[in-house]
Amino acid sequence: MTNTAMKLAIAGSLAAALTAVSLPAKAQDASKEKCFGVALKGKNDCKAGAGTTCAGTSKVDYQGNAWSLVPKGTCVSMMLPGNRKGSLKELMRDVPKT
Repeated sequence: MTNTAMKLAIAGSLAAALTAVSLPAKAQDASKEKCFGVALKGKNDCKAGAGTTCAGTSKVDYQGNAWSLVPKGTCVSMMLPGNRKGSLKELMRDVPKT
């Protein structure tokens, strides 16, 4: 394989990987929705508020600013301990102090 062909192959692979990573969750799976406040500690799918980066970074169970993907239409009807429910919007409950 020539240097040019190798560079093109690497560039194509990198572009494909970056595209997959940058797609929003809903574009990746239309049958799922982001549901805030339902993830167990360290089990969120992504963003868990200030000071965190992505998956697995929630600090407490049911952290309000951490989300998980759930089947579409089930988020707000989920019953959680303490008479809590999931939310389609970020919540301020159970957010650890930074």
